[in-house]
Amino acid sequence: MKKKTVSLLMTMALTAAMLAGCGSSETADTTAAADTAAAADTATADFDTEEDISVYSREDGSGTRGAFIELFGVEEKDANGEKIDNTTEDATITNNTSVMMTGVAGDDYAIGYVSLGSLNDTVKALKIDGVEPTVENIKSDSYKVYRPFNIATKGEVSEAAQDFIDYILSAEGQQIVSDEGYITIDDAAPAFAGGKASGSVTVAGSSSVSPVMEKLAEAYMKLNGNVKIEIQTSDSTTGMTSAIDGVCDIGMASRELKDTEADKLTATVIAQDGIAVVVNNNNPIDNLTKDQVKSIYVGETTSWSEVE
Repeated sequence: MKKKTVSLLMTMALTAAMLAGCGSSETADTTAAADTAAAADTATADFDTEEDISVYSREDGSGTRGAFIELFGVEEKDANGEKIDNTTEDATITNNTSVMMTGVAGDDYAIGYVSLGSLNDTVKALKIDGVEPTVENIKSDSYKVYRPFNIATKGEVSEAAQDFIDYILSAEGQQIVSDEGYITIDDAAPAFAGGKASGSVTVAGSSSVSPVMEKLAEAYMKLNGNVKIEIQTSDSTTGMTSAIDGVCDIGMASRELKDTEADKLTATVIAQDGIAVVVNNNNPIDNLTKDQVKSIYVGETTSWSEVE
């Protein structure tokens, strides 16, 4: 697969910006911005739609993958009622959100998917069926690709773990959920009334839930320095297994619990999160239908010219 590079263009843009510095700062800023935009436009114009699509997916056990393949119909039931993941064998598998973002950002012809709360400008989020992936569009149910963030516990939890859970579900905790770009589950949550527990709490699981959980833990420990919270990042399935086995106090999953997990754990939704389908910033495509995304991920559509 041939790859395009814009290094020369970027060098030209930077040189132009430096020369403009001899004049006023306003002129320099304007010139630099114009040259950078021109370089970006040229890179987009150089995008070769005849190139193969580089499909990026998450590892087995990832809650984001589980939600993605379900919401886009990549997962289907066979004649025996068993769920089959039809993700193309040609997909590049990434083992966490960060690796997914880096992979797509570095591959002009890539497509991937990430938690909406983890999205940044290193990649471009596509509209799905003409709707942008935003918190507002998820709340209005116009953007359909979203899933719950769950925490799960086994049996009676420690005083410290329960106090932290109460904080997550409080007005203060839900404000952090909102500030981090996720969707709250209770806009009228009561103020936190605890903070007197002591001990340690281990939270393990989904790499999609981890960023907001780290913020929640940091804020809680500032409020209550007598509790130490450790976050162990892996994937949703590992998080649920760890909770079942007693390896952690609280498991994290970026999906609904499976029946085999729900039979042994108590799940609590702490937020809702969209799944953004992302491409390289040089890709001129801004919108795909759900059917087009499915076709790409099951290996039926293999070049960008087929989805124009």
